Amino acid sequence: MKSIWNGSTEIPNFQRLGGTRNTDVLIIGGGLAGVLCAYFLKQKGVDCILAEGGKICSGTTANTTAKITFQHGLIYHKLFKKLGAEKASMYLYANQNAVEEYNKLCRNIDCNYEIKDNYVYSLDDRSLLEKEINSLSKIGYKADFKNNLPLPFETVGAVKFSNQAQFNPLKFVSELCKDLNIFENTFIYEIRDNRALTDSGEINAKKIIVTTHFPFINKHGSYFLKLYQHRSYAIALENSPQINGMYVDENKKGISFRNYGKYLILGGGSHRTGKKGGSWNEIRDAAARFYPESNEKFHWAAQDCMSLDSIPYIGHYSKRMNDLYVATGFNKWGITSSMVSAMLLSDMVVGKKPDWAEVFNPSRSIITPQLAVNAFEATVNLLTPSTKRCPHLGCALKWNSAEHSWDCPCHGSRFSSDGILLENPSTGNIKINR
Repeated sequence: MKSIWNGSTEIPNFQRLGGTRNTDVLIIGGGLAGVLCAYFLKQKGVDCILAEGGKICSGTTANTTAKITFQHGLIYHKLFKKLGAEKASMYLYANQNAVEEYNKLCRNIDCNYEIKDNYVYSLDDRSLLEKEINSLSKIGYKADFKNNLPLPFETVGAVKFSNQAQFNPLKFVSELCKDLNIFENTFIYEIRDNRALTDSGEINAKKIIVTTHFPFINKHGSYFLKLYQHRSYAIALENSPQINGMYVDENKKGISFRNYGKYLILGGGSHRTGKKGGSWNEIRDAAARFYPESNEKFHWAAQDCMSLDSIPYIGHYSKRMNDLYVATGFNKWGITSSMVSAMLLSDMVVGKKPDWAEVFNPSRSIITPQLAVNAFEATVNLLTPSTKRCPHLGCALKWNSAEHSWDCPCHGSRFSSDGILLENPSTGNIKINR
């Protein structure tokens, strides 16, 4: 299983850590958020090290659909209703800045960067689209209503954001990481004070940024309560049309569309990790119905951390941890959220804090309906009799027949059929009795 980005791009390799290193800032986790943090800190003249347990950007970054947009579904009317105009505006402003920063960086990087309009469509609920447009106007952004989309089915319309973008994320990272201080195959299994311990050495740092997708330090921040994980799936088709834009269904069960060169990428089949879902079958069935002349050339899957309120957690790891920072809970919008994280955290570690940081504060209230769902899933799966249990917090693992893996429905750790760790927050393998 290889994504379309893996199939066309080679990222530089970096050596493994050996011995003891000292640095001002340690970044743990080499996905897009971690690489961007390292890049911005280098621009600010800050000495930093990035440590990645495997190969950089080989996880969610390599398996994204790579849309650069501040249109994150129909989020703004929800933010406006729950948090008010000021915080909804903060979220919009931060993500607008992130999109503009990509625009600046990609001018000098060959990464198939293209300006495209983005659309969130609905099959049957025009009122939702109208609510979104009205809320956006109240927080200072003019979105357009669009009919007659170039999609293979009827819709009731879409909310259009002009001048968004798409790119090849691995080509972007390959250029960005060339001069960064990176160690690969350097798995950090514990932090003691300001020391990060690995099997091949240790790193002493004044400040630490955790960008490990799902935070692995359980005793601070309560991320095991605040996060859950989703699987989503994609295929790339040849002999398919150019649709001139990026399209996503407002319904989480819908299909997303975008082109990459001669390919059409369809995404969908989403489900909570450890639960049953449509997986590739759902989007392959759609491809067969809508594009019967097409041929599938690539297929891949991604895992996304979901926050309780659809806003990422970016900032201090917890209230008491002044020198420990986190970026997580990107809610399937990891491209722009990674840039927001890098902009915010690179400022925070040098003593700056933009006004819009408040909306992403990891210590904000966790009292939401999703918290009850997460607690229920954890309780049920902790009490489920099973010999195969996740070493993270002990939940019963479920077999994922589509991907041939053992998945944790509590927090999303995943293991191969042989018990090898595939996805965190677990930090170890499991034993499989044959």
